[in-house]
Amino acid sequence: MELRHLVTFKMIVEKGGFKKAADQLGYAQSSVTNHIKELEEELNQPLFDRLGKKVILTNFGKEFYPYAIKIMDLYTEIKEKANRFGEPTGNLTIGASEALTSYRLPQILLDYKEKYPEVNLSITSIDYRNIPLELQQGTIDLALVIKKNDWKEKDLHSEQIKQEPMVLITPLKDKQKGNSKTVLYSEQNCTYKSIFNDYLSAFQIEIDGSVDFASLEPIKQCVMNGLGISMLPYFTVKKELEDQLLNGKILKDEQYAISTFVTYHKDKWVTPAMESMIDLIQSYSKYWD
Repeated sequence: MELRHLVTFKMIVEKGGFKKAADQLGYAQSSVTNHIKELEEELNQPLFDRLGKKVILTNFGKEFYPYAIKIMDLYTEIKEKANRFGEPTGNLTIGASEALTSYRLPQILLDYKEKYPEVNLSITSIDYRNIPLELQQGTIDLALVIKKNDWKEKDLHSEQIKQEPMVLITPLKDKQKGNSKTVLYSEQNCTYKSIFNDYLSAFQIEIDGSVDFASLEPIKQCVMNGLGISMLPYFTVKKELEDQLLNGKILKDEQYAISTFVTYHKDKWVTPAMESMIDLIQSYSKYWD
């Protein structure tokens, strides 16, 4: 079983087709087809069903996929160990929420690049619903996320880095428009939204309607201009509160608390690049407020 066959197999699954995989890998489409044919012959099982121009994994293909990922991870592990004896090198892809990418990661990334210039860093946004899947498939190596304090996923190793308070933010008195109770939500599947809804329900706060936003900055601007109210992590609105651009009520009740977690798949080999990043995040977290 050749590694290149597994790489081709993984790319077809990720890209959803032979031609897209060939383009991504720089192969002729016939080479991709031959790779899969040879792999299927060796396994004596079909990996894909060809439905016209569409290919989907067979039942065996679905079972084989995580094993292919493990084999590639093991190859990467032994190769990195042989090459560098523990010195951080290679690629490191981190999936992070928007808030952490904007407010926590920049200085960490700068420091990390200065310390470990041989590591190729990549930062990508994540879908909160698919964190375990992205880690299992190797799309990302590490995830840095904000979740409720008791968050756990059975297939993930998660370290709670820091507990973060949430803040109910409202417009300043001179910006308030009547008795409007419009609520401004962040991403549809974000942890903040469920906590905000729990708070609204617990205190029986009547609302007139809601508006969903894809990022945090528009929410803050809209609250400052009197459109409505919202609930965000304290560190994302700390400056605006200090500058008295909006009102904020810090929620001290444990049930509304959140935490920053760093997490990776439990079967993933923790490379030197991953370990050094986790250590640096933990070091910086001691000074977060």
